[in-house]
Amino acid sequence: MFFIAGNIYAVGTKCSHYGAPLVKGSLGDGRVRCPWHGACFNIATGDIEDFPGMDSLPCYKVTIQNDDSVVVQARKDELKNKKRKLPMAKLSSGNKDTFIVVGGGPSGATCVETLRQNGFTGKLYFITDENFLPYDRVKLSKQLDIKADSILLRTEEFYKDNDIHVIKGKKIISDSELNEKKIKLQDGTSIDFTKIYLATGSSPRTISQADGVNKVFYLRTVEDANNIAPHITPESNVVVIGSSFIGMEAAAFCASKVKSVTVVGRGAVPFQESLGKEVGERITKLFESKGVKFVMKANVSSFEKNEKNDVTAANLDNGTTIPADLVIVGIGTVLNTNYLDGKGVELNGQKAVVVNEYLETNVPGVYAGGDIAYAPLHSFYNKNASIGHYQLAQYHGRIAALNMVEKKTSLSTIPFFWTMLFGVGFRFAGYAAGHTQVDIVGDLEALKFTAYYSNADKVLAILTVGMDPLAAQFAERIKMQKYIQKDQIENNAWAA
Repeated sequence: MFFIAGNIYAVGTKCSHYGAPLVKGSLGDGRVRCPWHGACFNIATGDIEDFPGMDSLPCYKVTIQNDDSVVVQARKDELKNKKRKLPMAKLSSGNKDTFIVVGGGPSGATCVETLRQNGFTGKLYFITDENFLPYDRVKLSKQLDIKADSILLRTEEFYKDNDIHVIKGKKIISDSELNEKKIKLQDGTSIDFTKIYLATGSSPRTISQADGVNKVFYLRTVEDANNIAPHITPESNVVVIGSSFIGMEAAAFCASKVKSVTVVGRGAVPFQESLGKEVGERITKLFESKGVKFVMKANVSSFEKNEKNDVTAANLDNGTTIPADLVIVGIGTVLNTNYLDGKGVELNGQKAVVVNEYLETNVPGVYAGGDIAYAPLHSFYNKNASIGHYQLAQYHGRIAALNMVEKKTSLSTIPFFWTMLFGVGFRFAGYAAGHTQVDIVGDLEALKFTAYYSNADKVLAILTVGMDPLAAQFAERIKMQKYIQKDQIENNAWAA
């Protein structure tokens, strides 16, 4: 319950994403923010306004009695389910518009729902190049043997009931003519549209050394994860190439299940580019305590293989050879935007799609978001940036949908991401590009600390471990443009 400006509000107690207790979250301007992953809910309606998550909170009727007692009325089903789906518009033969959403990740899934939730009654196509409905992709590297059906965001029936025409297993191709409001799929299907949202995501960066070598895997889809899982055995020597989130999460999953795990990274420590040297060193100690080995400042020069072409070892450019029965490569991604080459849609040097604060490209009626968007960032003084975060992808889907139905809404979210490594939660809020200093407040050794990423006197981002809800509080302050100065970080004074 909330008592704000003389009014009392009551909403569900647990975040609709992973069930975090919202009483331990951060209260902002008309919203409550989840302490674990930063999802935001309107305290008057319970509606989800920022992500991750697909559902809103139940909103309960509050009555103040004559004796000043407070009575809260709730439906039994909402008390049981602890989440609520927003009402959706239905297809109308009177609406001749056709909207297309391309990309079956969290951004596309959020976009199609938001379109229907906000009154769009025209034809709505949802196109994904995977053979599955949208699923919770962030779980893949943490649980490689997970099944798609257990992590679906919505069921087949949900999309049918809400007149969302899903096309699976098809890619948009370069024969599409977006200026002419027409797309073409790889099977030759052609669809005319009124407006389109492109959220085609990214693909794993590959290494040529793996060509012709079996049991060297990349990880992006549930099929990738399930192809890896059968090779994780007590006799396996696992080599992980890459020491950032995908690689390190996969290494953590494998550690207790195999003979050995060795991480090969190009930096001095894991996560050096994203989290800094001190944090990377502490994470290294955490992993080493679980038996994981590291070979840093190294790259793969070649792989050895047997007569079946199965990998047997990884040769590094420092002369080291590591036994390998399974190799997982996680060295970043490339954007899936080749289909836009020469099509009039503005791309930057990294082939990200340049969009404005409403996620519209230079081609009217063509919107883009998620990994592929080079979009203004609220916490970065509205300068453009490309960020591949799950939370941001979902938020982009919502904002694009609102603008597609002429409910003009500009971007104003704060990037928020997280990982769980050997049961230790790491939460990051903000955008640290251009930071020149990292300050640690708390006990790094005990994994109870805050890392502040600053440029000059301004804090750009924070990482928290064992300090909930500090990351959520930081995100909420930056959302309200209450920036934190370096002289406020001692003992986390700004949060007092």
